[in-house]
Amino acid sequence: MKKPIFTLALLMASTSLAQADGVLNLFNWGNYTSPEMIAKFEAETGITVTITDYDSNDAALAKIEAGGTGFDLVVPTHMFVPIYIEKGLVQQLDLARLPHHSNIAPEWMDVEWDPGRNYSVPWQWGSTGVAVNTAVYGGDINTSGIFLDVPPELVGKINVVPEMSDILTLATMYYGGEPCTEDTEVLRKVRDGLLAAKPNWLSMDYGATEKLSNNDWAASVNWNGSTMRARINNPDVAYGYPREGYPLWMDSVMILSDAQNVDNAYAFLDFIMQPENAAMISGFARYANGISGSAEFMPEDMQTAPEVVIPEEFKAAGHFTPTCSPKAVEYMTAIWTELQK
Repeated sequence: MKKPIFTLALLMASTSLAQADGVLNLFNWGNYTSPEMIAKFEAETGITVTITDYDSNDAALAKIEAGGTGFDLVVPTHMFVPIYIEKGLVQQLDLARLPHHSNIAPEWMDVEWDPGRNYSVPWQWGSTGVAVNTAVYGGDINTSGIFLDVPPELVGKINVVPEMSDILTLATMYYGGEPCTEDTEVLRKVRDGLLAAKPNWLSMDYGATEKLSNNDWAASVNWNGSTMRARINNPDVAYGYPREGYPLWMDSVMILSDAQNVDNAYAFLDFIMQPENAAMISGFARYANGISGSAEFMPEDMQTAPEVVIPEEFKAAGHFTPTCSPKAVEYMTAIWTELQK
C-alpha cells in the first residue's frame, strides 16, 4: 500500500509545481500595464499574470524591502534602480536567457543607472510636467509656476501628484537649484515655496488621467503619457514643459532576488523586448519605450503627439534625475514630511 501512496504524493507535488510554473506576479505602477499585451503573453506562454499596483517608488521599495511579497518582477524608475541593486533586492540578469536583449535601443543600453543593462529591461520613459485645461487658463503653461505661483484662474482647481522626487525636483529647478542638491539655501526656498503654494491647491492625489478628462481638475502636475490620454478624452487639456527644468525618467523591469517564478520572469522580459509587444505597452499608457523597431507598431497619433515628441525649445530643460545622496534624501524627506502635514 505504501507504493501507491508514495506515487500519489509525487503526483500531487508535481501538480503543485506545474501550477506554480504557470504563474507570474508583476508589481507595477497602477493603470500602466497593457491588458492587450498581457492577454497575448498569457495566450502564447500559458503563464497567468497577476498584477499588483503601487503609486510611488518609495512605497514600492518599502514593500519589497519588508520581504515576503511573492512578487517576481518590479518596475522602478531609473534613479531607484541602483538602490535595488545595492540593497541586493534584484537579480543580475543572465543575458543568455534573453535572446531579444539586443533589441534595446543603443541610447538605452549603456545607461548610467544600469550600464550594459545587466539588471533591468526598459519598460517606458517620459517626462513630468504640468497638465492644464486651456479652457480655464489661457496663459503660459510651460512653467512650474503653474503649481508654485498658482495663477488666479487655477487657485483651488489644481492637483499635485504626491510623488516626492518629481515634485521636489520641479521645485528645486524652479528656484534655481540642481536636482538632488544639498544646498540648504536653495532647499529653504523650495520648502517655503511649496508650503506657501499648498493652500492654493485643491488636492495631492493620483488619478490625473480620469480627473483631467472629466474636468474635476483644471490643472495637475502630471506625466506626459497620462496627459495625452486625458487630452484624447478632453481636447482642452494641454501638456506644459517647465522651462525652468523638468524631470525625465525611465521605468525598467527587474527580477526580484526572492522571485519564485524566475523562468516565467525571463519569458516575460524577453517578450516585452520584442518590438510589437513593446508597442502594445506604449499604445496603452502612451509613453515611449526603449525598444528599437517598436515605433512602426505604435498608434499613429503617438508619432507627432506633443506630449511624446518633446518640442525642440524645451528639450534642453529636461533632465534625468540622478540617484540622490543620503544627505539629499534626508533633506528632501524632511521637506516632504512637512508638506504632507
